[in-house]
Amino acid sequence: DMIKLITPFENVSKTTRTIILVSWIVFLLALWFLMTMGEKRLFPAPEQVFLGFKELFNEGLVVHIFNSLKLCFISIILAVILSMIFAYSWPLPLLKPVSEFVTKLRFLPFTGLSFFITMVVQDARNMQVWILVIFLTTFLTTSLISVISAIPQEEFDHAKSLKCSRWEILWQVIILGRIDYVIDVIRQNLAITWMMLVTVESIVVASGGLGFLIKNSDKFMNHGRIIALQIIILLIGLFLDWFINYLRKAFFRYSKI
Repeated sequence: DMIKLITPFENVSKTTRTIILVSWIVFLLALWFLMTMGEKRLFPAPEQVFLGFKELFNEGLVVHIFNSLKLCFISIILAVILSMIFAYSWPLPLLKPVSEFVTKLRFLPFTGLSFFITMVVQDARNMQVWILVIFLTTFLTTSLISVISAIPQEEFDHAKSLKCSRWEILWQVIILGRIDYVIDVIRQNLAITWMMLVTVESIVVASGGLGFLIKNSDKFMNHGRIIALQIIILLIGLFLDWFINYLRKAFFRYSKI
């Protein structure tokens, strides 16, 4: 049985996968306890992290989580709308250069982008939103155009054989026919949003959020709180990823993704 666990592409039962996952978690926790027993510590001790959780909760952790989630959802909704406009106009020869130009903006440095937006937008919350929207739109547009490019020619030929017009092909094959792919692209890019959100909040701290808490904890060298916040951010990110994937499977049961 042990040979199967180190054999490539071996199918294992759900129970076996659960046992493997739990074993790794127990191993990591044991390693964490062992590495923090001496005088020199690479990570803060578990009791420091637990104390960090308690301090954060008493200082309004729930409110900061809500602020971060609100910023995340507003940014991703706006970015999805803009990205879909750019991506679905990509097949039009007149607008194709515009869409491709947007995809190239993903190579711009984050610092330069935030500096430009701070010159245009004065409100701290709007500043955070538009930094994330512009940053995320470039990646979402790139992913959506890749989805459109990967559509087999047979699907277009099939639509033509049904006497569909060019606009009907765009609607039926590209837009309606790939909605499940769009949701999966959003799920993949949500991880980028959640990661960058903390960075943006640490740059513009006026509106609070998890990034503000991390920067504040780092200022006072409170490593227990920093690790506690990292765990919270990771768990929320994993939940959001699972939830969007669950919605995609619930609404598109026959999706091939």
